[in-house]
Amino acid sequence: MRLQVETADDIRIIAESEGAREAPALLFLNSIGCTRRLWDAQTAALHGAFRCLTYDARGHGGSDAPDGDYTIEQLGRDALAVLDTAGVPAAHVCGLSLGGLVGQWLGVNAPERVMSLTLANTASRIGTWDSWETRRRLVLLEGMSAIAETAMERFFSDAFRTERPELVAEARAGLLANSAVGYAGCCAALRDADLTGKLGRIAAPTLVIGGERDVSTPPDKSAALARAISGTRLEILPAAHLSNLEQPEAFTAALRAHLETA
Repeated sequence: MRLQVETADDIRIIAESEGAREAPALLFLNSIGCTRRLWDAQTAALHGAFRCLTYDARGHGGSDAPDGDYTIEQLGRDALAVLDTAGVPAAHVCGLSLGGLVGQWLGVNAPERVMSLTLANTASRIGTWDSWETRRRLVLLEGMSAIAETAMERFFSDAFRTERPELVAEARAGLLANSAVGYAGCCAALRDADLTGKLGRIAAPTLVIGGERDVSTPPDKSAALARAISGTRLEILPAAHLSNLEQPEAFTAALRAHLETA
C-alpha cells in the first residue's frame, strides 16, 4: 500500500506499507544513493510476519528534493513522520549506512518509538567532513554521473560486480535517477553528523551488521559501534557496503533472528 507522507516542513515523502496492519512494524532506512527498492529482498521474506515500511528518503526517488543542506535530525524526523502517517507508535528499525545513522538518531532522540535497532554498514561518524563536502560540490557541479562508478566500487565487492552485473547495473541506474540536489543535501547530513558521544543513550536491543569487504564503513567501525552500545550483537558478512544486496539470505537471517529475540 502506498503512503504519502507530509513532513513538518512540508516535504512530501513517498512510502510503502507491506504486510498486515496489526503485525509488528519494521521500518527500513536507506543508504545514500538508494531508494526503498534497496529492501525488496528483505520485505519479500519478512512481510508475512511484520508490517514492513519502506520509503524514499528526502532527496531520493519519488520524494521531494528541496534545495540546501539536510541534517540527520531532519532525516530522523522524516522517519518519525512515516511512522505517524502509518499509525505506528513504535517499530523495529533497520537502517544501512546513512539509514544506520538515522537509526542511531532515533535510538538516541526517540527511544519510545524504537522497539529494536539493526545498524548495518554504518558508524557513528561516516567518512570525513572534507570527503563529503568534496562529493557534495562535485554532484552539484557535474551531476550524479560524476560519482556513479566510485559509488558502485564502494557499494559492491569486486567479485560481486563480476558475478552479478545486472544487479550492479540496476543499482547504478537507481543512483543516476536521483536528484543531484537531493543527493548533495544528504551529503551535507553525512558531512556534519557525529553521534559518537551519544551512543551510550541507546537502550533498544541492537544488532550491528558489517561487511568484511566494506571500505566505506570497515569492520573495525562496525566493531566500535557494537562496543559503544550496551548488549549489542555483531555480525560481519562477506560483503561490501550494500551487504543486504550482496548477501541477502545471510542478512535477512541475521535480521530475522534479531527480531525474534528483541
